[in-house]
This record gives sequence, C-alpha cells and structure tokens, in this order.
Amino acid sequence: MQPVTHVSGKAYPWGQKNVDTDVIIPAHWLKTITREGLGKGAFETVRAVPGNIFDDPRYAGSPMLIAGDNFGCGSSREHAAWALADMGIRVVLAPSFSDIFSGNAFKNGIVAVVLPQDAIDRLIEVAQDQPITVDLETMTVTTPYQDRFGFELDAFRRQCLMEGLDEIGLTLARDTQISKYEAGVKEHRPWMSGDRAHASTSVESGGRT
Repeated sequence: MQPVTHVSGKAYPWGQKNVDTDVIIPAHWLKTITREGLGKGAFETVRAVPGNIFDDPRYAGSPMLIAGDNFGCGSSREHAAWALADMGIRVVLAPSFSDIFSGNAFKNGIVAVVLPQDAIDRLIEVAQDQPITVDLETMTVTTPYQDRFGFELDAFRRQCLMEGLDEIGLTLARDTQISKYEAGVKEHRPWMSGDRAHASTSVESGGRT
C-alpha cells in the first residue's frame, strides 16, 4: 500500500448523497478476483449519462472525490474501494460514510475525510476550477482561497495510511516479535509447534522442558 501524507489536485465536485456500493461498482464486475481494471467499471451507470462529471475532461485524473452524506452505503463489497483506487482516487470527502466502506477504504489506502456539510458545499464550489489539498500531517483540507477545514481521523488509521501499512504490512513489521514468540513456543511447548521429536522427548521425561 502506498503511503498517503499529502494529496493535492483536482477533485470531482459531485456531492451526491446515499451513493451505494452498487453505484460505485455494479454487481456484474464482482466476478473478478483482481483489483486491476475495476476503475473502468467505477460509476458505470453514472457514466452512461451524457455530460456526467466522471467523463468531464476538466476533472480527468482527479485524485479526490467530493460526495454527500452516507457515501458507500449498501453491500459490504470491497470491490468498491478497489474500483476507486484503480481509477486513481486517494481521498473521498463527505459529511458521513458507511462504516463498512470506511473500513474497506482505509485497508486500500483511501482516506475517508469527514467534514460538515457547509465545508463540503464550499469545497464543491472551489473544486469547479481550483485544486484542493488534504494534509494528514496537519489534519486539514485547504484551498487557494485560504479556506482551512480541520478533520479528525483515528490515530491508528492515520499512522497506517501515512506509513503505507496494510494488514500484511503490519504483520511483517512485527516479524522480530513473531519469530521470538515462535522460538519460545518451540522450546517450551513443542507439542504446539509441530516438533514431534522434541515433544516425544518431553513426554518421556515426564513433561519437563
């Protein structure tokens, strides 16, 4: 997972409320087991409408999406986060998110920023022709017009996002502790480690290790 500390650029000024995961990525795209290529199916039904915001050349390649309340509601499909990431979205800003989507976004390196509706309205206005900056170090969203909106983020999630640590990365970061624990198990509880020879010797000696 790529670290996210500072994202600056264009944003899709959508603002749509109650966007469910079926809108983010339709069900017929769920047959795939890879994360690559899902960006082509992201917001497929929205893109079917001429003049939609996602095909507007003004916002092409935007790393941010500004949405409305309850973004990511509906099913728990992780493909929704995969699709957003594949289309280049690193940050989604909204007044609220589905808890499951928020968790899936975090696991895939997408920052879910919660801001009051008035801040979202202002950012939608600014994003029409100006870039937006999201900074995880200062926990702020800023604009060229000196707008500055603070936001909160779980400390653990913030650290993982900034260091680029997903669940696998977190496990590997504790490799030394894990190896030490496994060595202790093998020495003191051989029957748990699968060391049959050591375990047999331990039993024959009365269970003493």
